[in-house]
Amino acid sequence: MKFIELFKTSLQSLKANPKRSFLTMLGIIIGIAAVITIMSLGDGVKKRMYDLFSTNATGVQKTEIDFIATGKDQGEITSEDINKIESNFAGQFKSVKLKREDKQLNFVGTLGGEEINGTLSLLKSPDDPDIVAGKNISRFQLGIGDEVALISKALAKKSFKKSENALGSSIVIDNQSYTIVGVFNPSETWDSDGRSNRLGADVLVPSGVYLKGKKGGTILEVTFVKDAKASKISKKIAKYLKKHGKDRKQGDYVYYDTGAALKQIGSVIDTMTYFVSAIAAISLFIAGIGVMNMMYISVSERTQEIGIRLAVGARPSDILIQFLLEAVMLTVTGGLLGFALGWLIGAGISPFLPQKIHAVVTMHSFLLAFGVSSAVGVVFGILPAKQAANKNLIDILR
Repeated sequence: MKFIELFKTSLQSLKANPKRSFLTMLGIIIGIAAVITIMSLGDGVKKRMYDLFSTNATGVQKTEIDFIATGKDQGEITSEDINKIESNFAGQFKSVKLKREDKQLNFVGTLGGEEINGTLSLLKSPDDPDIVAGKNISRFQLGIGDEVALISKALAKKSFKKSENALGSSIVIDNQSYTIVGVFNPSETWDSDGRSNRLGADVLVPSGVYLKGKKGGTILEVTFVKDAKASKISKKIAKYLKKHGKDRKQGDYVYYDTGAALKQIGSVIDTMTYFVSAIAAISLFIAGIGVMNMMYISVSERTQEIGIRLAVGARPSDILIQFLLEAVMLTVTGGLLGFALGWLIGAGISPFLPQKIHAVVTMHSFLLAFGVSSAVGVVFGILPAKQAANKNLIDILR
């Protein structure tokens, strides 16, 4: 028999009992849907992570070199350092600039007549901290450069015993005095772009006041054109600063290879995704047993049909292919429906996830669903198909 005729015959046999065929497919649908949902969300997490920390939409790459102060004095990357970099690495990057306000800074200052040290965040716009005493820094105060500050509840308790006692006092940072107008409860939260909103610091001060008169910064942002060897060049710049940086004796210049870190994190996410998917795929094994059971029943019920086909000239191989096709058609159809269902479930869950994570369904996921469902059909359908093909025409006629 021609393959197309076998295909049509198999399809007609499945249509003859649609309820049983659908219930047999149901296990495959659920198993594949669970795997696709997990994989789509895992790929969505990876995509969001790369969007936040990798190149932007135009392919421009940005890297950062941090200055970590190791001494008592607060060193920094200066404009003099930038001039040296532009001179010695001309043509190797698109631009280089200081970036300070998006990073927490270590500081040494004075509060309540005692020397303190901690972390400082610079505010360009009002954040929304959990104020436990006093009031928040207003947009007006930020605009006019008012010398005010917020300190953490822990810092206030350490220096003044009670949060209320800290209000109206002064805190001195880098020879600049700030009046404490509020005490807040630190909490590391995230904004809509997936970046820290800096409420986990010990002290919050207006960015314009702190940076006034300062020509340096603690973060060097280097921008590269598309396909440039950003990691390699950034490492060279960091190495150069360690030897020639103005404040090299007061700290260290560190380049974090974000690309390598992203690959490692992506690998961990993939491992976890495949592990959870493997657990979900156990249901496919159970569904496969259901397919095998249904096919054995079908072979038993259709003994007379098999005998008639053999009597009119069908070969045992034709019988085997027909029943194997039925099993594969069941599982592949279930796999495709499961793929669509998993896609819809992933898309439905996405709006409720933080960090703007969206389910991502790739061609790899589709091929996996198609391949696994086909394999289940072949593996669990071959034995019933062989049993059908091995039936003896004489025994059937008796």
